Amino acid sequence: MFIVFLRFSDNKTQASQFIEGHNVWIKRGFDSGAFLLAGSLQPNAGGTLLAHNIDRESLEALVQEDPFVAERVVSAEIHEVTPGRVDERLIFLKG
Repeated sequence: MFIVFLRFSDNKTQASQFIEGHNVWIKRGFDSGAFLLAGSLQPNAGGTLLAHNIDRESLEALVQEDPFVAERVVSAEIHEVTPGRVDERLIFLKG
């Protein structure tokens, strides 16, 4: 499982130009089953993703396809998490 932080950069003001492509990219991640959650970092610091069922190399390639990353609107940080203890509703994350 991975947590991806997409932190706004100094180029944040360009976000409106690339938001449509960014949203299409997020939808593609959900449609493929790689993304489980997408949300905003508060206060207005960027976004975050929870990714699963994807290897790190493939996730890194996918993240590079995000228009926000490509246009340096955000910088991406990928953190791998190995769940040790989870609520039974999320037991699928341990597999």
